[in-house]
Amino acid sequence: MLKKSWTVDPILEDFMLGKRSDVNDHAIKVKQVIFHIPYLEQEKKYILWKCFWPDCHNCCERQGRLPLTSDDLITIGKGLKYQKTSDFIKNETVIATWTEQSPSGNGVLMTSVNLKRKNDETEADDGTHIKCRFLDDKGACTMHPNRPGVCYLYPFSTWLENENGRARVHSTYQFTGDCPGFYLSDSLEPMKEVLTEYSKSIYEYNMQYTRTTREGYSLSSFV
Repeated sequence: MLKKSWTVDPILEDFMLGKRSDVNDHAIKVKQVIFHIPYLEQEKKYILWKCFWPDCHNCCERQGRLPLTSDDLITIGKGLKYQKTSDFIKNETVIATWTEQSPSGNGVLMTSVNLKRKNDETEADDGTHIKCRFLDDKGACTMHPNRPGVCYLYPFSTWLENENGRARVHSTYQFTGDCPGFYLSDSLEPMKEVLTEYSKSIYEYNMQYTRTTREGYSLSSFV
């Protein structure tokens, strides 16, 4: 589907389809986040990323789910004129449960309160690609800057690891096949500013999501 509108590098296409065996993980720490950037040994190149908005807004057109933090529940609820968070949760969200693969290879059962991407969304729609109802005709988010914290992470995914008793935040790309912004580079230099910008959002989101779990709005358990 991506190739219908964008030119896709055949090297990147093979990588995303799992046809490369020469991929190394290059870890780089930027402030309080460790980023894991794929490095292709054969080409001696890093896989980097840049956003093509407003020419592309696939990330909002093909959302799989929008998990909310407890901060999101308050901020977005107020933005939608709800006086009670409970009323916002009842009318504008759906509970979703899914399994993710952790970096250690274990399955993690995740449950969260998700923002409805369409007015009549149900739990059965979870994981399917749906255009977000808050996306306008020009590809802009009508609730920005108060959009869900997870929206600020794309195209990164993130997780926590225990490092000598301290929680360390890690992050890597989501290769969903929807984003045309990936490219090959000889160095990390073109993306250092982006990583610095994202490190703040990623760290804050992890702290918020950890607090969300403590407050009972989400659940993570190994299966």
